[in-house]
Amino acid sequence: MRILFAAHRDAWGGFLGRLQPRFPHHEFVVSGRFAVDTLKGFDVLIPTMTPITREILQQADRLRLIQQCGAGLEGVDIQVAREMNIWVANVPTDISGNADSVAELGIYLMIGLSRDFRGMSLSLENRRMGTPLGRALGEKTVGLIGLGGIGRALVKRLKAFDTRLIGIKRSDPEKAREELGLEWVGTPQDIKELLSRADFIVLCLPVTEESRHMIGREAFAAMKRDSFLINLARGGLVDRQALEEALASGLIRGAGLDVFWEEPPDPADPIFRYNVLATPHIAGSTDRSMQGILEVVSENIRRLEANLVPHHLKS
Repeated sequence: MRILFAAHRDAWGGFLGRLQPRFPHHEFVVSGRFAVDTLKGFDVLIPTMTPITREILQQADRLRLIQQCGAGLEGVDIQVAREMNIWVANVPTDISGNADSVAELGIYLMIGLSRDFRGMSLSLENRRMGTPLGRALGEKTVGLIGLGGIGRALVKRLKAFDTRLIGIKRSDPEKAREELGLEWVGTPQDIKELLSRADFIVLCLPVTEESRHMIGREAFAAMKRDSFLINLARGGLVDRQALEEALASGLIRGAGLDVFWEEPPDPADPIFRYNVLATPHIAGSTDRSMQGILEVVSENIRRLEANLVPHHLKS
């Protein structure tokens, strides 16, 4: 089989370098960027962050499987793939260790912002000790927008910090509140209440037509003036211009970003002049999650070899 990896060879912590030795009898091709020139002649596509549109899919002549090396499939036209009898599969966050890894990075961003990472750097640079004064996480209210695998992993960890936890869930909010032991859970229609109460707003939901730019000017206006926004999900959830305006005007205290409006983001983007703690889309990239993802992707390639239906198909 011919397998196309639509990214740089060393992307995602060297994932390809771990996968390829398991299948020496298959040919692996690396696009070298988040783009695809053609799908002609390939049996498997690992899209990573590459948009897979109708036009690209229509080039395929023997593609059987689009296998994501993670959970995100918002860039893949699943409907067209289904029409062409191409399987589309991902790796759910809660079975690979990915959700746990993302939650850990979320807490890193929260602590870095609340303890004033910029102020600490300046103190060291200027040989000042004992400053800045940080803010503890204890007794702060964390608002989780999305209570899937990542949201649940955050709940588990944040309880140890004595935070007050509230959330948004699209369906059965009361059931989620009871199961997870949260103070309050609302539906997307209740988002302004969460925004007005939370010291930290954490985004851990997929991008859909409904959720795209859900955090815009109106949302920022509803937030507490000393709150922080943490985005662990997808850059498209946040209106970039509205975020810069909120930071510049002091509507919010700062932001922790692992995902961006364009990836990679321009390092000269003026938004980074403000109180933004950024990481390069590595929330799910740890030794533990890498191994879990590797096992799922490998199993699905083996199943394809054996003419079996892959696991974790999306429809």
